[in-house]
Amino acid sequence: MMRLLRDCRLYGIIDLGYVEARDAARIVEQMIEGGVDLIQLRGKSKSIGELRDLAADLHDFITKSSTPLIVNDYPEVARAAPVEGVHVGQDDDSIEIARQKVGREILVGKSTHSLEQARAAQGEGADYIGFGPIFATPTKPDYAPIGVENIRRVHAEVNLPIFCIGGINIDNLQSVIDAGAKRVVMVSALLKAHNIVDYARCATDMLA
Repeated sequence: MMRLLRDCRLYGIIDLGYVEARDAARIVEQMIEGGVDLIQLRGKSKSIGELRDLAADLHDFITKSSTPLIVNDYPEVARAAPVEGVHVGQDDDSIEIARQKVGREILVGKSTHSLEQARAAQGEGADYIGFGPIFATPTKPDYAPIGVENIRRVHAEVNLPIFCIGGINIDNLQSVIDAGAKRVVMVSALLKAHNIVDYARCATDMLA
């Protein structure tokens, strides 16, 4: 039985811009041991075939842990590999088109960068949203940070699991929680941590 989205607090992303594909399984294992609830595979410079094969391998590896695996950007990967979800951005396929391309029941998350986009994603039928970037992040250098000011408001206006994302690390996590966040995404902070297991455990303890 896969973990439900509403029970997820810490969302980890395997970004192949930071890690080698050959190291992905080892990092996923460390994330799971550290308590990461939800894992996304992101590889913007990889082919659909490469992502499909890696997603299938990772899914086989983590299926026993009840941790859902999401693929970024490409519904075609989710159609070909037995993952639990796909995540789309503002410039990617609509949620409806993504579901049609996958051709089976699947979670679809959407990146949002404002209250208006968050409300629109809910109306579009998203299962969850990413909300950010909260802080400046090298992962999304083209997006200006939106800060913590609207975190409480988006939780009041959007009745979906909301994962705050963008430049979040252990040092600023408490300020994000204090602003109303219940769930967060960590990318570079987690992937570059000296000890991923300990870093994730610290984050999950703060989010508990």
